Amino acid sequence: MNLDMLHPADQLVMFMERIYGYGMTTTSGGNLSILDDNGDIWITPGSIDKGSLTRHDMICIKPDGTIIGNHKPSSEYPFHQHIYKTRPDIKAVLHAHPPALVAFSIVRKLPSTSLIPNVKFSCGEIGMAKYGLPGSQDLGDKISAEFEKGFNTVILENHGVVIGAKTMFDAFKSFETLDFSARLEIDANNIGTPVKLTPEQIDWYKSRQNVSMDEFVSNHITSEEKTARRDMCKFIKRAYNQQLFTSTQGTFSQRLSDDSFVITPAGPDRKYLEPEDIVKINGDYKEMGKSPSRSVELHREIYKQHPHINSIIIAHPPCLMAFAVTDEPLDSRTIPESYILMRNIPKLDFGSNYLKPKETAAVFKENTPIAIIKNDCVIVTGSDLLNAFDRLEVAEYSARAIIAAKDLGDVVAINDDEIEDIIKAFHLVK
Repeated sequence: MNLDMLHPADQLVMFMERIYGYGMTTTSGGNLSILDDNGDIWITPGSIDKGSLTRHDMICIKPDGTIIGNHKPSSEYPFHQHIYKTRPDIKAVLHAHPPALVAFSIVRKLPSTSLIPNVKFSCGEIGMAKYGLPGSQDLGDKISAEFEKGFNTVILENHGVVIGAKTMFDAFKSFETLDFSARLEIDANNIGTPVKLTPEQIDWYKSRQNVSMDEFVSNHITSEEKTARRDMCKFIKRAYNQQLFTSTQGTFSQRLSDDSFVITPAGPDRKYLEPEDIVKINGDYKEMGKSPSRSVELHREIYKQHPHINSIIIAHPPCLMAFAVTDEPLDSRTIPESYILMRNIPKLDFGSNYLKPKETAAVFKENTPIAIIKNDCVIVTGSDLLNAFDRLEVAEYSARAIIAAKDLGDVVAINDDEIEDIIKAFHLVK
């Protein structure tokens, strides 16, 4: 989807629908704005249901202060205007009150941007603005002062978060990524002590962003491949809607009968992926004109080593990632379904999926369908897309249950004799 072709009013509706739909703000909370090429500020209205906005509800404020629209602009319009005046490079501003970031704002602490590498890339350093009355000149001055220091992401004391960027999608990506990281940080603190990445590790990870492969021209697409592309898009959107990964992270792949495979591209918004966006990999070659996920080498190696694996998902669900950023093990012996689908869950060193793809691929035996990469991701394998997706869901739900159980008492695992019964009854490989 080319957002550059969407009118600012339509962009505001699109992203407010996403923010409200994913529980990141309330009916009356939050506001978005875009500064267009004419110097007009398009902004969401005040006191209008955020769950049912249309393009006709959006307000346009001209450079001379003239207000055009069917409603009043958001009462917090002043700080949007302050930011645009302070930072000419910013063309979109997002403000919302997601519970995890509000939690940080009311204890007046900044969330870490070093638990997983993409947070630092997306959000940069984070500022904190002193408390101010909503809609006041005072609050606008305090927020603008943080943006003037160079921050693009600012936590507001006892309020929420404000993010500025070149486009509304860039602002949303930063917002979504920071909220995701804040949620996993809270969960991680409930089970152990979060372990941060070093600046050197983050810089190294950034250097892995591009994949260099020779290209081939795909002249014929089989019905099998068309089905795989369609089904992948369906599950990718489902995973995104269930918040198992964010808009620009998360990788699916599916093996085809000729041992080629299809994989998600690097970069595009997962919510709007279409079959033509998916990238085919044939041996050492990628489909011409497309950029596959940077984890493509690991996918290729897993398929090469394990004929029983036909689908792979790399994801970053917040509860599972709480175990990835702490030293706490994830025990699959919680309920029978968890053990049947998860089995052994090793933790591998940060970067091993890129530095040691052959060794990492070798881990995924029939009794080890899942692995956690420290401070990075969860890798899930399956016999097909549905099996891999089911396994990912069960893993995240199991992690969520264990975290919740910490507030109730000691977790009691299924014992060894009971595990043996499960292995025999379901014909599992030891």
